[in-house]
Amino acid sequence: MSYTVVIPTVGRPSLHVVLDALARGEGPPPDEVIVVDDRPHPEPLGVKARVLRSGGRGPAAARNTGWLAARSEWVAFLDDDVVPPDDWKARLAEDLDGLGPDVVASQARIVVPLPTDRRPTDWERGTAGLASARWITADMAYRRKVLGRTGGFDERFPRAYREDAELALRVCDLGYRICAGSRVTTHPVREAGFLASLRQQRGNADDALLRRLAGPGWRDRIGGHRGRLRIHAVTTTAALLAVLCGVFRRREAIGFGLVWALLTAWFAAERIEPGPRTRDELARMLVTSVAIPPAACAHRIRGELRFRGVRR
Repeated sequence: MSYTVVIPTVGRPSLHVVLDALARGEGPPPDEVIVVDDRPHPEPLGVKARVLRSGGRGPAAARNTGWLAARSEWVAFLDDDVVPPDDWKARLAEDLDGLGPDVVASQARIVVPLPTDRRPTDWERGTAGLASARWITADMAYRRKVLGRTGGFDERFPRAYREDAELALRVCDLGYRICAGSRVTTHPVREAGFLASLRQQRGNADDALLRRLAGPGWRDRIGGHRGRLRIHAVTTTAALLAVLCGVFRRREAIGFGLVWALLTAWFAAERIEPGPRTRDELARMLVTSVAIPPAACAHRIRGELRFRGVRR
């Protein structure tokens, strides 16, 4: 077995944690560790590894830059914010050893540690969803030959969202299998700003692209949960109608305004109830619960328009 480790990065300090874990511990060492700097204006990383640059085009392009430079049978992708265990190399070797030719990828089990002294925040609960996600490349190994046959990751996905699932769907459509490995990798919860959940709504445009590429049943195939886009559309429509009717149809405007208020309050309550209910969390949930529905709809419309000519 031969393997190369590819780590796309945007210069996070946690990159050194990943590299330290690869440098120590038991197990066969990789043929090479390739770090792909995806910052638009990169600065020296100060790492003992081969460093390539992908020009800030997103994680899909960064991973493609890495695996295209590899020469090993296997390419193991790691994110720059995970924490591999000390026995990661040994566990990877066990996972890949003896796999049949129809098995072309091995996914690690991802663990997201949550606080034990309080309820998790909305952002922490969202990150915890990585533990049950299929085919995420936080820790995923692919045979290099299948990456060559499929062309790798679709670089039209600009974020770390859906690009890994889309590649896995193409791999499965070719008749190959992806198996679950025994290795366990920790994915800590990164710090997030006040509007982090609002910025995440940009992923709705990526959903539009994946639907074009994989067909209307794509969500069931990747094991995803149906989102709230339809309810967000109703909420946003009610707000728009309340504004439009506000001048000439005051009674209708009040009715549409009540619909908007009730749906927004319901959305906020669903997000607040399982959380820590601190002052900061309450403020974050109230503000973003108002802003998320129109943002989600706007991004989805943008994606549908941008990718309307894409065919399966």
